[in-house]
Amino acid sequence: MPRYKLYNGERIQFTAEEETARDAVEKAWSDKKADRKLAQIKQMRLQRLQSTDWMSASDVTMPDYIKTWRQTLRDLPANHTDENAYDLLLARDSDGKLTHSVWTQPTS
Repeated sequence: MPRYKLYNGERIQFTAEEETARDAVEKAWSDKKADRKLAQIKQMRLQRLQSTDWMSASDVTMPDYIKTWRQTLRDLPANHTDENAYDLLLARDSDGKLTHSVWTQPTS
């Protein structure tokens, strides 16, 4: 399917060189998809760890279930190493909430 660009308000078909350049840009973007997902996972992990950092203060006793959960978060993404696993970690329900259990802070 040919690609087009706008030039002075006129739609002009890409040249062969422009097609090649655009294909290279799209391939580079596609090749970095797993890296973008991994960065998103690491950011979400960091936010959850930071939200419970206060529990590690010397005057607070962190419950074992929080220690276990924090360790599980720290083990990400080592325990989920391929793009399919990244998709599972990033899956959301129809309300936009993350569905993987690792993201839910336990209450006991």
